[in-house]
Amino acid sequence: MSAPDQTPVPATAPAAAAAPSRRTLGVMLLLTVLSAVLVLTAAGRDWASGRAGTLEVSVTGGRISELPGGLALVGLAAAVAVFAVRGAGRVAVGVLTLLAGLGAAAAAVAGASDTTALDAEAARKLALAGSTATEVGHSGWPWVAVAGGALLALAGLLTLRFGRRWPAMGSRYEAPTRTAPAKTDTAADLWKALDRGEDPTAV
Repeated sequence: MSAPDQTPVPATAPAAAAAPSRRTLGVMLLLTVLSAVLVLTAAGRDWASGRAGTLEVSVTGGRISELPGGLALVGLAAAVAVFAVRGAGRVAVGVLTLLAGLGAAAAAVAGASDTTALDAEAARKLALAGSTATEVGHSGWPWVAVAGGALLALAGLLTLRFGRRWPAMGSRYEAPTRTAPAKTDTAADLWKALDRGEDPTAV
């Protein structure tokens, strides 16, 4: 009768199992940074342009709506917070990131055809209240912001799906614990404790 197989499990198994979790964490961080770059870049570009009499007028995405840029920054902060929380905290961060992405995309869609800020700029240029811009045109930058919001929402979904498996801050960030000195009963033990730098009289 042959002996049962007692082949040891390779020591690298836990590291191999952790590799997919680290990859999804890296993807989440990449998506978050890319979404912020897209949204913030788009917010600084002209979304609408037109004319106020003989003058040309234009407004950036940030003038039309501050929401996309603000929510992109919220997403960046949430990505950093992932390393400081665990368990239910990770779920909360995932939900926040998802909502920030959806909100940024929705605000960009709403601003893609908005003319309120452009009309206000036309009235300012003409120094005439109630003036509106003419020959209005819209750029494609709002849709770049929409794409950024969608990527941020995807980062939130990844956090919800895989966040509980991601590593948190290492133990070096935690408060150190003091090891109690060894119990000493004899004079020799007292001297050995002193040599180790311990206080044998401490309780």
